[in-house]
Amino acid sequence: MKRYKNFAGISDAYSDPKDSKIILQSFPYDGTSTWGKGANKGFEAFMDAAENMELYDIETDTEVYKQGIYVHDEISEFNSPEDMFNKTYARTKEILNRNQFPTFFGGEHSVSIGIIKAFYEKYEDLTVLQIDAHADLRSEYNGTPYNHACAMYDASQNCNLIQVGIRSMDISEKALLDYYKVYFADEIKYSTEWFEESIKQMSDKVYISFDLDAFDPSIMPATGTPEPGGLHWYLVTSYLARVFEEKDVVGFDIVELAPIEGLHAPQFLAAKLYYKMLSYKFS
Repeated sequence: MKRYKNFAGISDAYSDPKDSKIILQSFPYDGTSTWGKGANKGFEAFMDAAENMELYDIETDTEVYKQGIYVHDEISEFNSPEDMFNKTYARTKEILNRNQFPTFFGGEHSVSIGIIKAFYEKYEDLTVLQIDAHADLRSEYNGTPYNHACAMYDASQNCNLIQVGIRSMDISEKALLDYYKVYFADEIKYSTEWFEESIKQMSDKVYISFDLDAFDPSIMPATGTPEPGGLHWYLVTSYLARVFEEKDVVGFDIVELAPIEGLHAPQFLAAKLYYKMLSYKFS
């Protein structure tokens, strides 16, 4: 277990575990990824990039770090996918008992399974907004339901699941896909008309699970499976601004950052995305 320094190098006055309004929990797990490895190193790269980020957000005219961002001790020792699920679930349950806005950073997308379970047990009629290249609806993969390819199966069975940016899936997932609540990347990348339609499908309480491979690999190549044809920065942030404005976002995770040595832009994008989402929440 590693204790990280303060987010973005902010002072201890804005990082107090009791007074901070925001809590950041990392789960640097990469145990089930099947191709590109390295998501277990994503949080460290993200934290390094955040130290080089301006803390004034032009769009919202805010400095959200002044709400306080406490970085909780990471959980990084996992014996199996099942052990990972149990530990992420238990830690999330603990965090949800605190009076702080909960945010999470992976690790691969399988860490979201336990997180989301804790959220839908706390909030009735929860919507999960998945922004992702992959459907992630397999009930089991490689002998476990806690695989990154299964990240949204449990959510699909227990929550109102909205999927945005999808452009890759197995034919076996078609039966589990609710096409009225899926916004495929090729249908939305040049339009904003779908914003309001998707938001109307959401309940009041929304949890966001953001897989960075939703972005086009031209701006986010540092993921395990960088699918071509993805989303771009201003489309994504414009959409997120609307979601945060119109719904009560109760938490979010960002997953699947697998750093590429010598290339700093992807982790800087991840840090900016995290800070932007907080800026929308507290503006």
